[in-house]
Parts: sequence; C-alpha cells; structure tokens
Amino acid sequence: MTLSTTFRALHHDRAAEDPLVLPGPWDAGSARVYAEAGFPALATPSAGVAASLGHEDGATPPDEMFAAVARIVRAVSTGGTAVPVTADIEDGYGLAPAELVARLLDTGAVGCNLEDSADGRLKDPRRHADWLAEVKAVAGDRLFLNARVDTFIRGVSDPAEAIARAALYVAAGADCVYPIGAPREAIPALRAGIEGPINVGAAPGGAAELSELGKLGATRITFGPGLQRQAMAAVGEGAARLRA
Repeated sequence: MTLSTTFRALHHDRAAEDPLVLPGPWDAGSARVYAEAGFPALATPSAGVAASLGHEDGATPPDEMFAAVARIVRAVSTGGTAVPVTADIEDGYGLAPAELVARLLDTGAVGCNLEDSADGRLKDPRRHADWLAEVKAVAGDRLFLNARVDTFIRGVSDPAEAIARAALYVAAGADCVYPIGAPREAIPALRAGIEGPINVGAAPGGAAELSELGKLGATRITFGPGLQRQAMAAVGEGAARLRA
C-alpha cells in the first residue's frame, strides 16, 4: 500500500467521535515530534512554514515552500515507518497544473490544500472548479486534494454559499473540502450539505474538544499556524525568563 493510499483511507469509515487529527509541522524538528507522538499523518500550514522561514503569510516564494515541505517529508520518512504529509500550497502560486503536481510529488507529499481566493478576494467558483479538475486529472490518485473554501473568511457567513462551492469542487474531483473559518454552529449544516470528507480548522486544544468537533461533522481537523504560534509563545516565555 502506498503512502497516498494509506492517507486516503484515513479519511473514511471513521466514527463520529474519532476525527482524523492532523498536526501542522512547520519544520523538520516539529514534524519528528508529532510523528514520534504517534499521529498517523501530518498537514503543513502555509502560515506556520512562512513564519519559520522569516516570511509573512502568503509571501513565501514557491521554491522555498516546496523545499520546506520536502524537508518535513524527509524528516518523517527515515529511521522507521514513514508518515504521510499533506501540504498547504496556498492558491498554487500561479503554476500550471502539470508543474504544480510534479513539484508536489517531488517533495514526497501525498496531498495538498488549494484555496479559492487570492489577494483577499474569492475566485470565480466555476473557473476554480475547472482548474481543480485539471490538477486532479494530472495527479490522479497520487495526491489527495483538499479544496479550501474561503467564503467564511471573506465575509460570506451563509453556509449555503460554502456548500454550493463545495459541490462544484467535489464534482471536479476534490477528495475533501475545507470551509476555513466556519463557525462551530455552522458545521452540522455543512456536514449535511457537503458530500465526502470535511476538514475543520481548530485552535490547539484537548482530545475531548476535538472529539466534539467530530460529533458535529468534522472528518478531519487541522490547526493552521496555531501549533507553530503556540510553540513560539513558549519560546518567548523562555526568553523572558533568561532576561529576568
């Protein structure tokens, strides 16, 4: 069984109270920590990786992002059982589908996030669906495609708009849909209206809280840059003690 097949299987036949929890490593060291803790897969956050490289969110050059993803994959692919890694590659950096897929596969990643907004504005959903279909046609089952839906973070609070976009993206071949920024109370409606796995973003918390999100309808849970920021807050506290 390939890592891609293993990763895909993790999204199916899950109990409601047992969502797939994917920590977000921002570098090789954090990836090893999460792998050694026993998580079955990891999901890189673009903002967390950007911060680790000294960039603002959304300003990481593609070459640096792909290189960072490759280091993370390598860190959890040696010395034992390999852990699948899916990568947040923002809106695809303007790359043609064939180049985008080739570069992702070169990193060793088994999947990716692709968002449907750019420069703070939502993309035309039908054009975006057509582009996702092109990416999927090139990637086939080699990459698990998580289609991010940005309506909630772009000021559209009606779940119906997220559901309508999700339907187009699933029809285009998306394997999972990520309505980023969806409020907790909207998750049941999203679950009822979206076919297939749903990614829900969460703040770092305990297992009981994550289980509750699963019961509401989350198939998998990611944390964006939350874990990286939590770690840097701890670094800051340590630095303050050194100055005390």
